[in-house]
Amino acid sequence: MTTKEKLDVARQLAKLGVDIIEAGFPASSEADFEAVKLIAEEIGNNSYDENGYVPVICGLSRCNKSDIDKAWGAVKYAKKPRVHTFIATSEIHMKYKLKMSREQVVEKATSMVAYARSLGCEDVEFSPEDAGRSDREFLYDILGEVIKAGATTLNIPDTVGYTVPSEFGQLIADIKNNTPGIENVIISTHCQNDLGLSTANTLSGACAGARQLEVTINGIGERAGNASLEEVVMALKCRGEQALGGLYTGINTQHIVPSSKMVEEYTGLQVQPHKAIVGANAFAHESGIHQDGMLKHKDTYEIISPDDIGLSRSNEAGIVLGKLSGRHALKSKMLELGYDIDGKELEDLFWRFKSVAEKKKKITDDDLIALMSDEVLQPNVYWKLGDVQITCGSLGLSTATVKLINTDGQEHIACSVGTGPVDAAYKAVDLIVKVPVTLLEYSMNAVTEGIDAIASTRVSICSEDGHNVTNGSTGQTIHRTFSGTGADMDVVISSVRAYIGALNKMLSFEKLVSRYSKPEDSVVV
Repeated sequence: MTTKEKLDVARQLAKLGVDIIEAGFPASSEADFEAVKLIAEEIGNNSYDENGYVPVICGLSRCNKSDIDKAWGAVKYAKKPRVHTFIATSEIHMKYKLKMSREQVVEKATSMVAYARSLGCEDVEFSPEDAGRSDREFLYDILGEVIKAGATTLNIPDTVGYTVPSEFGQLIADIKNNTPGIENVIISTHCQNDLGLSTANTLSGACAGARQLEVTINGIGERAGNASLEEVVMALKCRGEQALGGLYTGINTQHIVPSSKMVEEYTGLQVQPHKAIVGANAFAHESGIHQDGMLKHKDTYEIISPDDIGLSRSNEAGIVLGKLSGRHALKSKMLELGYDIDGKELEDLFWRFKSVAEKKKKITDDDLIALMSDEVLQPNVYWKLGDVQITCGSLGLSTATVKLINTDGQEHIACSVGTGPVDAAYKAVDLIVKVPVTLLEYSMNAVTEGIDAIASTRVSICSEDGHNVTNGSTGQTIHRTFSGTGADMDVVISSVRAYIGALNKMLSFEKLVSRYSKPEDSVVV
C-alpha cells in the first residue's frame, strides 16, 4: 500500500474503535518508517469519539537494537506509543532458523525488551514466535523473564496455524496459571489460519483469559491469513453473553463493511463471495426454503442483522438514486453506506455517478461502492485517463488509441495493436508511460446482474526493473507488486482504469523511495 492508503486504513481502523493499531514494521524501509511515523502523528493524536478515545499506535520489530530504534523512532510521536518485539521460541525455529540455544534466546529477548523500555517506551509487547509448538516450561521461563524486563503485553502466536481450539485455549490457560508475574500484564492471541481455525482458536484463547486479540480486516495475512476481525467481533457480539463468558468488544460494528471494502481495494486481495460476515453472499438467500423463512421472519435464517455491520441492502434502502439526483442525495446515500465524503471527493464521485446514471436507469448500492473505489479510493494520480478508442473483432488486429493526461495537464496520445482490445490498450498506455512492467494478474467481475452492469477490473503488476523485498523470517527475495482497480460500464475502459491505477501506485512508491538515499531493497516480515 502507498503511504496515503496506509493512512486511510489507519483512520478507518480508528473509526472502527480498535484499541491498538500495529501500523507496520518501520525497519523494513525508509518508506515504511515514514508511513508508521505519519500514522503515529495523525491517527495517534486525534480523538475518534466523544469519550476521548485515541488508539495505541504500535511498531513491529525483531529482537535487535536497530529494529527497536526504528520502531520507537516512528511511534514515539503518538499519544500512546507501543513497540512490539518478537523472537522464535520453538525448538525447530531456534535450531534451524536462529541457530541459538535456549539461554541465548532468553538473553536476547530480555535485553531487547529492557532496551525498548530504556528508550522511554512504557508499553512494550513481546511475542515468542511459534509459541504453539514451543516447549511449555521454556515458554513459562522466557515469558516470566521478559515480564521482569518490562514487557506489558505477552502475545502468544500460533505462527503456523498448527493448534486446534482445545489446545490453544489450554496453552493460554497454562501460561496464565504458570508464568511468574502474569497478573501484571495483558495476554494476547495471534492465530494464523493454515487449518482454517484462526477464529476458533482466537475465541478459545479469549475464553481462557486472553484480553487482547490480534486480528486483521478480511483475515488477510501470511499464507492462509490471520484471524479475521469481523468474524471474531461478530462472534463475540452474537454469542458473547450466552456462550463466551460475557466477553465483548468496543468495536463500532457499523464500520465493518466500509473497512472491509477499503482493505480489499487497497490490497488487491478480493474477498471470497462466501466469506463469513463480509462476503457478497453472506446475507444472500437463494434456497426456496430459506427465502420462505426470511419472508415470514428474518430471524429464521439471519443471526446477524446486515445493518449491524454497516451493510444496506438495495431493496431496503430509503433513497433511490437516478440521473436527476443531486449532490446532497448522493452524499446522504454514501453516508448510509458508511462513506463520509465531501469537497473534491464528493464532486469527483458525483460526476462519475451522473455519467453512469445517463446510461443506466437503476443505480444500486454495489454500483455506488464500485464507483467510490474507482474514483476516490485511488493512489496519487500521475497519469489520468482521457479517452480510449478501440477497433476490434475477427476481421483484423485489434487497435487501440489512448489519451492520458499527466500531472501538468498535458495530453499524451498513443496508438497500438494487440491480440485483443485490452492488450492493444495496455500497449498504448505503455508507449506513453514508458515504464517497463509485467502484468501478473487480471480479473473482471460484473458488479451487479444485468447486461448494463458496471464491470469491475483488478490487475496486479510488478516493475521489470524490480523493487525487491526480503522476508525477514525466511530471507526469500521477492518482487514488490502493485495492484489497481477500475470500474466502468465499458469493459475495456474499466480495464484501462485498473492498469493506470496500478501504474500510479508503482510510480507513487518510486517517488517515495527516491526521496531517500537508502537502497530500494527492503526487509519485511
